[in-house]
Amino acid sequence: MNKERQVAFRAALEAGSLIKERLGQITRIDYKGQFNLVTDVDKTSETLILDILKEAFPEDRILAEESGSIRSEGQRRWLIDPLDGTTNFAHGYPFFCVSIALEQNGQVALGVVYNPISDELFYAVRGEGAFLNDEKIHVSMVESINESLMATGFPPDTRHSPINNMSEFKTLTDMSHGVRRDGSAALDLCYVACGRIDAFWERKLAPWDVAAGSLIVEEAGGKVSNLEGDALDIDRGHILASNGLIHSQIIHVLHELKATREEISQS
Repeated sequence: MNKERQVAFRAALEAGSLIKERLGQITRIDYKGQFNLVTDVDKTSETLILDILKEAFPEDRILAEESGSIRSEGQRRWLIDPLDGTTNFAHGYPFFCVSIALEQNGQVALGVVYNPISDELFYAVRGEGAFLNDEKIHVSMVESINESLMATGFPPDTRHSPINNMSEFKTLTDMSHGVRRDGSAALDLCYVACGRIDAFWERKLAPWDVAAGSLIVEEAGGKVSNLEGDALDIDRGHILASNGLIHSQIIHVLHELKATREEISQS
């Protein structure tokens, strides 16, 4: 996995450098939905990453946010988010990253997330631990929701969907030291991995949002699941990542809120 890691590093660092240089210099913003932005920088970053990966591993499949699925005969799949946190980037809010993961045999084997503003490179290879700029990282040791700091996010259809995370956000905010909403799932996952926050949950994410970060959390000693506590399916995108110590507590809260919603809807 050494070659794959080095190629992913190169792609993430070069794309990150491009993104940083283009901050405040967007020439085009389009919409993939009413509130889901995509900029010319997303597309340029993705092209750069794809060129590097295709040259090094021409037989591998690729799933990228802007290009979709790029088929090949290979069994491995790269998952690419060329600019996670596009809305932040478009507004000059400095919390965004590049996320690159490699999946093989149905498991994420390599994850790389690069924050070009802070120059922080998070990465993990399955079975080898998680790192931040070559220093090994570990999740926090907080044992109670009451003492925790968490993060979450909201999907683009929050204004229209009854499954909108608002009750979860309020309840867990009231129970904890707070819940942050910074707008980059990949970075939120890395912050769980290095102990800056204790848990992160979100619904309706894409595979490229969670693939790299979920492995980094696991390799840092944390726990990752869907919102029911079952095994994470990155293609479904409902995720809870934590330090492991408060995981079941959060699952319990989410379960109770879901039951209350269902009870109200049936009354």
